[in-house]
This record gives sequence, structure tokens and C-alpha cells, in this order.
Amino acid sequence: MGAIKSSRGHSSAWVVQTWVSFALSIGGLSLGILCLPVDAWVKGYMGMGTAFALGSTASLAKTVRDLHEDKQITARIDEAKVERLLAEHHPLK
Repeated sequence: MGAIKSSRGHSSAWVVQTWVSFALSIGGLSLGILCLPVDAWVKGYMGMGTAFALGSTASLAKTVRDLHEDKQITARIDEAKVERLLAEHHPLK
């Protein structure tokens, strides 16, 4: 059976695997922090650090993706301009 592809080329199996991996890593990290033999303020500090790192990672991933998409759009616009110039150019005139 073939996997379903999204518009960006990711199969549904890949998307599910990434979400499951994310949930397991966050769950394991949270459980590890909760089970640490330290005071509550240390656990809170580690939890806040984890939340900040997750938010920063999501922001960085989105920014990198957006910059990549912008380069692709700019390249397509430049390619269209060149094609228009070549189509308008008549060497025998």
C-alpha cells in the first residue's frame, strides 16, 4: 500500500513518526524531570528551560523554512523574467 503524500512531499507515515517521536521525547523528558531527586524549584527551572528551548526550536525551524521558501519564490520570479526577455527577443529584427 502506498503512503499518502502531502503537498510538500512528506508521507503520512513520516508525519505520524515525527509527532510520535516528539511526544515521546517530551514525555520522557518531563518524566525524567519530575523523578529527579531535587527541590521543586530546580524541577521548575528545568521545566521552564525545556519549554523555552522547545519554543525557540519551533521558531528557528519556521524561520529557516520561510527563508528557504523565499529563495525559491525569488528564483522562480527571476526565471520568469528571463524567460519573458528571451521570448520577447527576436534576433532577426
